[in-house]
Amino acid sequence: MYYDKRFQTDLYFPFVAFSHEQIKACSTGSYLMTEKAKFNQMSDRLLNLNPTVLNTLAERLSAGENVHAVTEEEKDCYQVIKDLDHIGSHVQGSTTSKKYMRNEIWSLIAAKGPPCWFITVSPADVKHPICIYYADTKEKFEPKILEYGDRFRLISRNPVAAARFFHLMVTLFIQHVLGVGTDHLGIYGQTAAYYGTVEQ
Repeated sequence: MYYDKRFQTDLYFPFVAFSHEQIKACSTGSYLMTEKAKFNQMSDRLLNLNPTVLNTLAERLSAGENVHAVTEEEKDCYQVIKDLDHIGSHVQGSTTSKKYMRNEIWSLIAAKGPPCWFITVSPADVKHPICIYYADTKEKFEPKILEYGDRFRLISRNPVAAARFFHLMVTLFIQHVLGVGTDHLGIYGQTAAYYGTVEQ
């Protein structure tokens, strides 16, 4: 661990870094789309798109109507939406990425059956000495018990430490409780499959 945690404790750096990651993901997704053999079809579809039909579909969908593409112009509009979805799937936190995750969950249920357990993991970061160590500036680990107010202020100033601690706890849970990637069974027996998401 490093003593200097200026980037971890900066109020704006995580937002700026995440924004740059999203911009990079958008650029990468768009670049990958242009390399495909169907790029000419996509460009022609965009150039020949009827904006009136697109606006009508958008208004009907926003009103909650279940719209099915009937005409060729409506099918072209839906195809453009699919093309944009493919680009958006590369961006973390986007609506399209969440939709892809739901599709993955349904596919997993179809392949393995419905889940037997629904588990919510919520590690208590302000009470765990490892998280205190991640948030503190000490290079040597010493499980010293601090007052609750000191622990709360220490972790609230360093959200990166809380995120690292959460990642560590979830990884250990998957390995040792579920028995995934290890040579022993989990406490629930043989784990056929698992799927985990982080609440936003």
